[in-house]
Amino acid sequence: MADQRRPRGLLDTSVIIDLETLDPTHLPIESAVTAITMAELAAGPHATKDPDERARRQDRLQRAEAVFDPLPFDSEACRAYGRVYAAVAVAGRKARGARAVDLLIAATACSVGLPLYTRNPDDFRALNGLIEVVSV
Repeated sequence: MADQRRPRGLLDTSVIIDLETLDPTHLPIESAVTAITMAELAAGPHATKDPDERARRQDRLQRAEAVFDPLPFDSEACRAYGRVYAAVAVAGRKARGARAVDLLIAATACSVGLPLYTRNPDDFRALNGLIEVVSV
């Protein structure tokens, strides 16, 4: 049976957090992350008071830093963010606050033409036509 995996894809922060528990056959052959995801991971250890959880988050960050060369949020991603924001606003969904981080990741996927792999597909449902969202 032929491999049905996509050749490349962008992993949302939610996928990176659960990466060790996911079936790799549900992920692209070559995975990328954004600088935005790396920033979220860097904040993670500071967002908990539990020392064991802090250690797990620090370990996750260090593993991701060792494996990935993150895609930048560059001028193409900035332009794509305008399209992403407009699609979300037209759909009547919130596009500001904590949600904006998800949309910055989606804009990066849009700018480089990669499908976005996520554990939270509902967060991106207004973006049909701009990016392919793959639920993991």
